[in-house]
Amino acid sequence: MSQETSPAPGVAGGTGRSAGPLDEVDRRILRELVNDGRLSMRTLAERVHVSRTNAYARVERLIRDGVITGFRARVAPEPAGLGTSAYIALTIEQNTWREVSEELARVRYVEHVALLSGEHDVLALVRAPDNATLRDVVLERVQSIAGVLSTRTWLVFEEFDGTQTLWP
Repeated sequence: MSQETSPAPGVAGGTGRSAGPLDEVDRRILRELVNDGRLSMRTLAERVHVSRTNAYARVERLIRDGVITGFRARVAPEPAGLGTSAYIALTIEQNTWREVSEELARVRYVEHVALLSGEHDVLALVRAPDNATLRDVVLERVQSIAGVLSTRTWLVFEEFDGTQTLWP
């Protein structure tokens, strides 16, 4: 399988065309790849009950259509030395999203960033080794980004992945 990368932060991905709806075989392929992205095409085809040629063509189409954006290892933060997680909500100056997102993408320990509607403008997931590092990320790095007006931090005590999507 080919390895693709996501578009740059703050840049909309996609090909400018709309992918067709996913059928049941596509959903089974996604379910299997979400559970184990290292599956061989042979094993994938056997599990979803299609030929290897069909499985390969479908995976390539899902990649081309932007449904599958890449393959990666899922890392457990605590055993990897990142025992402190927090969500940081940012209020930013109007029309600074692109600049703020570019800077956030360069901040070490920021794992995920989303532009929001509502009370806050941006939500960032930060995974740091400890509280002192988290404090430094928020107070020294994030709050010093031009365009950031304020931040609000919520510590994560426990987390889990949902199980009710269309493919897992």
